[in-house]
Amino acid sequence: MTLPASLDEAVAALTAMPAAVPVAGGTDLMASVNSGQLRPAALVGLGRISEIRGWQYQDGNALLGAGLTHARMGRPDFAALIPALAAAARAAGPPQIRNAGTLGGNIVTAAPTGDTLPVLAAMEATLVIAGPGGARRETPVSHLLAGRDMLGAGELIGFVRVPLLHAPQVFFKATGRTGPGRATASVALVLDPARREVRCAVGAIAPMPLRPLEAERWIASLIEWDADRKLAPDACAAFGEYVAAACIPDPAPDGTQAAVPLPPAVLHLRRTVAALARRALGRALS
Repeated sequence: MTLPASLDEAVAALTAMPAAVPVAGGTDLMASVNSGQLRPAALVGLGRISEIRGWQYQDGNALLGAGLTHARMGRPDFAALIPALAAAARAAGPPQIRNAGTLGGNIVTAAPTGDTLPVLAAMEATLVIAGPGGARRETPVSHLLAGRDMLGAGELIGFVRVPLLHAPQVFFKATGRTGPGRATASVALVLDPARREVRCAVGAIAPMPLRPLEAERWIASLIEWDADRKLAPDACAAFGEYVAAACIPDPAPDGTQAAVPLPPAVLHLRRTVAALARRALGRALS
């Protein structure tokens, strides 16, 4: 294993060994190796790169190192900065996973159940990608997760730029069992009073987080932004149903038969998403 001491050294190592796989916490990599799905020819360890293991303030944003662990993001000082991301990090699994797993790893693996992903989507975060020759480029996290942008040869995610909203933000998830576990559904919701926006992302139910844009615009139009963000009591429930229906729509009839009802398992999932979105909005507004 190669152990570079800087981001540019890591990029150079990956450029020199195109078949090498970068590894930080290794939680997903080792699972793939142990299951026989992956046999890396070489590894480039990122654990010694101190520049990507912290964060800094930059022009109203938090510039988060891709090597930040879930455990570090779950601490109170980070929670004061980006509460929803801290909540997602604390929910990411048992302590051994949170101590090893990293923000960049969560993004690159792009597993549907990645807890940080809906938060980053709702926050409209941007990735700072390091490339050969000291090159840096930026791309919205949603572009990478949707496959509209891919990491090129020798490229690594160095940092994640997250806007500091200084406004309520919430992350909730449902699991199939009590305690830490993989999400069956998750919802991240943030208020942006400066732009008078509500942004919501639903995770775990699709290959990438889903943004119910029409539901966002509808609920934002109902909020009394100049009156302590007041909202009619039944609006939260209606928002939850709107989000769930947008993310898990009814099957479209093909013209030859009536609409087919959702299977019980899918209907249960839609109700779960509705409940999470309703709770998230209610918590943010309170």
